[in-house]
Amino acid sequence: MGKQRTTTLILGEGPTEFYYFKSLCEVFKNLTIQPDYPKHTSIKDLDKKISDGINEGFRYIFCIIDMDNKSENPEKTRYASLKAKYSKPIIKPKKGLYCEVKFFETHLCSELFFLYYFRYSTRMYTSQDALLEDLNQNCNYQKKCTFFNKCGGLHSYFERKGGKLESAITNANKSSADRQKEIRDYTYSELGFLFEELKKI
Repeated sequence: MGKQRTTTLILGEGPTEFYYFKSLCEVFKNLTIQPDYPKHTSIKDLDKKISDGINEGFRYIFCIIDMDNKSENPEKTRYASLKAKYSKPIIKPKKGLYCEVKFFETHLCSELFFLYYFRYSTRMYTSQDALLEDLNQNCNYQKKCTFFNKCGGLHSYFERKGGKLESAITNANKSSADRQKEIRDYTYSELGFLFEELKKI
């Protein structure tokens, strides 16, 4: 039987999200980051990790989603089905479990949120390489585990280079507001909303 926890489980789809949120554990001390050995995951794998987290008793499960590979089927349909499956809180009275699963998307990928540490952009990125080129105008970022391990924590690294988490949150929320106004359906991040949820918790 699971035991209800007060901590929040954050699930990423790959090593980038794992290392980034790991670097924030000193800022948000109630975070639990999984998977412990990050690898790129499928929607099926993510569903399994969510289910495991529910049974382990997490009160909240926040899923960080890169949208660069979810604009076309079959991934688009699989992702929509996953969101629908967890659109309502999961309640297991006999086990004493209650869990809210929430999804936070970024188009193209989490590196856009990293760029928002430094500046706002509405550029339509057609590839991760173009986004990384813009990010590297502000810092020497490398999408490699060796870099993640050596940089002293991604969050701290971005702030040492002149970026700010509060700027990233503000810029991300602006990008989401623009999207909701139907100004565009690209270059947005919902990670600002995730941080607002964490602050409430």
